[in-house]
Amino acid sequence: MTDNQRFLSGLALGAAAGAAIAILLSSDKGKEILSNVKDFASNAGDKVKDSISGLTDEVSDLWSKGKNKAEEMSQTAQNAV
Repeated sequence: MTDNQRFLSGLALGAAAGAAIAILLSSDKGKEILSNVKDFASNAGDKVKDSISGLTDEVSDLWSKGKNKAEEMSQTAQNAV
């Protein structure tokens, strides 16, 4: 593909995308679709935040248990000497 063909392909794709967005933004159905997409994205973001929060709690708990176990083993080793 030559540079001119690439440019024209990009121009055509950009024009098509722009036209599709213009139709979505101008029609009531398009506004409803965009609203649904925004709601979906917001809900997905909330789920990700909740998952990360839960994961953070689990990692913190495991870290604490590992630290306690290491301290126990250290104390056992010191007492054995």
